Amino acid sequence: MSEVASPPKSKKSIVKYDKTTYLTWFETMYRVRRFEEKTLFAYSQQKIRGFCHVYIGQEAIAGALATGIRPEDKVVTAYRQHGVALARGMDSNSCMAELYGKSTGCVKGKGGSMHFFSAAHNYFGGNGIVGAQIPIGTGIGFAEKYKGHR
Repeated sequence: MSEVASPPKSKKSIVKYDKTTYLTWFETMYRVRRFEEKTLFAYSQQKIRGFCHVYIGQEAIAGALATGIRPEDKVVTAYRQHGVALARGMDSNSCMAELYGKSTGCVKGKGGSMHFFSAAHNYFGGNGIVGAQIPIGTGIGFAEKYKGHR
């Protein structure tokens, strides 16, 4: 039998985060979870119409996003997108109003669960079509390059 060589041992780099980062992660995850619990409850009472894809179970992604990218970075996502919108700093009230179809919603009640949007937060929303975020994101990236921003 031949021996299997073990990989060379190297020093692991340990990244340490400060208390503020941990609190940001926790607050974002908690905010998203509570928002989604309220959303699911309202949906079960048929106060939210149409499709509603909640973000429960994916809160850590939103938490990491809150500290992993810059405010000027553009974001586009797929149909489970409430948590990402909240992590980008969108107002919970305008997001919930959007779900209820109210004119005070982030897209004036016309987008519903899958189509939040906020140019002020560089959030270009979700999309209910599988894979549609790829050409949208490509277009946003090309526009950024064309304008000389990247």
